[in-house]
Amino acid sequence: MRRRKFGALWMILPLYVFTLIFVAGPLIYMIALSFAEANEVHGVNWIFTLDNYRKILEPVYLDTFLQSFRLAVTSTAIICLVGYPFGYFMARMPESRRKKTMLFLMLPFWVNSLIRLYGWIIILQKKGILNHILQSLGLIEKPISFLYSYPAIVFGMVYALLPFMILSVYSSAEKMDWSLVEAARDLGASRTKAFWTVTFKLTVPGLLSGIILTFIPSMGLFFIADILGGNKIVLVGSLIQEQMTRAGNWPFAAAMAVVMMVLTTIMIVMYRRISHVKEVEGIG
Repeated sequence: MRRRKFGALWMILPLYVFTLIFVAGPLIYMIALSFAEANEVHGVNWIFTLDNYRKILEPVYLDTFLQSFRLAVTSTAIICLVGYPFGYFMARMPESRRKKTMLFLMLPFWVNSLIRLYGWIIILQKKGILNHILQSLGLIEKPISFLYSYPAIVFGMVYALLPFMILSVYSSAEKMDWSLVEAARDLGASRTKAFWTVTFKLTVPGLLSGIILTFIPSMGLFFIADILGGNKIVLVGSLIQEQMTRAGNWPFAAAMAVVMMVLTTIMIVMYRRISHVKEVEGIG
């Protein structure tokens, strides 16, 4: 027994070492750095201060957080409206069609996201394919400037994150016991009522997982805003990058990263609590 425990300890030890060095270590350093003071010339003065967190509350930086939050809410809402029905109906497809749909859904992941976004620039620019098609159909007279606008950024967020919502809802709907829906229909419930009282409640965990997987990244995917928005909308990720590369204020960048981490943690805790409540209701 002792040899087995000793062998199991040596098997787990590399995982703990990796976690401490590459996960816990950088997080601890980032938190400590957020309470330090930036040197006027270069580097950091290890003097405890809360000025970095107070600076976040200034209107300029607070507006950046609010703008990022608003963009994340908008893109996540659209992703929910499109991704939930897609994932639900994909789970209802025959197995052969389901595999083909899954293949087409995963194809974009085989190409680098930056290359895909630059491809959309070719499509959305004034002399691009979309304007050419619309003019050929007689729907518009002059080319429309789709690029470097708020809708273009929202579209980029939806395009990049939609598969995560679809796959989350699909995994939840695919495991669902459809006999419960049939039982509700046999008891006199309409299709709409059976969907909202049975199907939707059982697929809520998948929907919540999709919201977490889309809302959190959309707060920090600044390269989408840079490429499709032309730096007109500054996200928190862009601000962190600017403070690290141009301003050289690493403590302030670390403070913003800590705030983002806290917001992410709060969302994950809320998700786990809601999921636990839904599981208890389902068991009851």
